[in-house]
Amino acid sequence: MAQISDRLRQAVEALPLTPGMRVLEIGCGPGVAARAVAARIGDGKVVAIDRSATAIAQAVRGSAAEIASGQLEFRVAAIEDFAPEGEAFDLAYAHRVGALDGRHPEAGRRALQRLKRLLKPGGLLVIDDRPPIRVEDIDA
Repeated sequence: MAQISDRLRQAVEALPLTPGMRVLEIGCGPGVAARAVAARIGDGKVVAIDRSATAIAQAVRGSAAEIASGQLEFRVAAIEDFAPEGEAFDLAYAHRVGALDGRHPEAGRRALQRLKRLLKPGGLLVIDDRPPIRVEDIDA
């Protein structure tokens, strides 16, 4: 399993996580942060997405125990196109994701529209070092 960097560990520790949450990680890469979040939410669930099939394959390889326990699921998807079935998310977070950090404005607009539908009422969106955004405050 990959070691978590100090930067990523601090970012995960700053997330307002509680046991039992349903969490969406956007742009999960090799799954290091997703595993750290899964460890903090007990019987909750993390769904982690990345547009790279290579990154998802690496994340799956490093997360066998979390996947087997049902705590963690990985999917190849871009946030602006992600349309899961089932329960909404309490929290969504992204670290250095182009669609949400201003690098790709059109993808960002579509991503925010999607997130407004994916988050529960009162749900939070956390992007890098910005203050959390309540789903009701997403202007999409």
